[in-house]
Amino acid sequence: MNLRTKFFIIVFSGLVLNACNLGNSENNNTKYNIDDDAQMDTILKKNIQSACTIWYDTVLKKSGFSGGILIAQHGKVIFEKYAGSVHLNKDDSINNQTSLHIASVSKTITAMAVLKLCQDKLLNLDDPFTKYFNKFNYPGVTIRNLLNHRSGLPNYVHFMDKLGWKKKTVTNQDVLNTLIQQKNIIKRIESPNRKFNYSNTNYVLLALLIEKITQTPFAEHLKKTIFNPLQMNHSFVYTDSDSSKTNPSFDEKGKQAAFINLDKVVGDKNVFSTPEDLLKWDRLLSSKQYLNDSMLQQAYQPYSHEKEGIRNYGLGWRMFNYPDGYKIIYHNGWWHGNNAVFMRLLKEDATIILIGNKFNKKIYSAREISNFFIKNKIDFKDED
Repeated sequence: MNLRTKFFIIVFSGLVLNACNLGNSENNNTKYNIDDDAQMDTILKKNIQSACTIWYDTVLKKSGFSGGILIAQHGKVIFEKYAGSVHLNKDDSINNQTSLHIASVSKTITAMAVLKLCQDKLLNLDDPFTKYFNKFNYPGVTIRNLLNHRSGLPNYVHFMDKLGWKKKTVTNQDVLNTLIQQKNIIKRIESPNRKFNYSNTNYVLLALLIEKITQTPFAEHLKKTIFNPLQMNHSFVYTDSDSSKTNPSFDEKGKQAAFINLDKVVGDKNVFSTPEDLLKWDRLLSSKQYLNDSMLQQAYQPYSHEKEGIRNYGLGWRMFNYPDGYKIIYHNGWWHGNNAVFMRLLKEDATIILIGNKFNKKIYSAREISNFFIKNKIDFKDED
């Protein structure tokens, strides 16, 4: 167990022990009845708040974090903090209404939108992609393969530039057309369902699939079916009309990332949101009003077992699967200077959300916060 994780476990264990001691004493002239669940929940919530504050101050704040962090349980915010500015070193502080690029966390929304279409009987997860795009010349690739990154398709982020698109703006349709028309020169194409291979191409095709079935632009479909109903008022999928309201990102040295030829591709990325909006998304999934339990179980099921270890991927979600059966559902994101974490502890009904506009590896250390909620603490030494 690494020293930092051990430190936070010790700190939090001490806070919990202090809460239990309070329940059996009259320290500070205050008496708590530990049989009163409401009182004990209040004490534990305060202890988690204290632990989160310590973590934030000693890990994230010290690293120069610019962005937002929100930690909640049962949909109730326990800790929320914003730091930095929209334009570095300018007087436009990031707040709870600042929309930032959530990068590959966007895949969780794309995937669940596809599952909703399946639940509504508009498609089947094991349909071949060719059923909807008959010129797609990659036999055996199913919608499920795209969702769980087992399609065998290479990453467009790499092959589009090599095939002459370095100076031309790329769209989702361009990616599909290139796959079809230049299959004979695209490298590293694998057979479907042979192995896990994380590829952004999969989610580019899924966005096209959503558009095909709904006859609605991808951005508009998410707006109508998710963002507006949930009042996610600061969430949107990037389109040309959003160029004036999209906020920039910066590398770890503070240099602003330039707009590049791949920045109009959606589905794999390009959702802008806030921690509070993502909590609304989390609550909808947890309520099972959007997707039923059967569909969610498919999403949270591990599909790749070629390699031993706790890491795996479901349908739009990464996961840690532990030997005792415990599971953490999450997704990280990175694009340009933006990086994000969206972690969901299903058993504890806890949510950990971080979005940054200045690249910061410490954002990914947020998984340590999960130990403030979990009874059997997790050793992350094999996950660094």
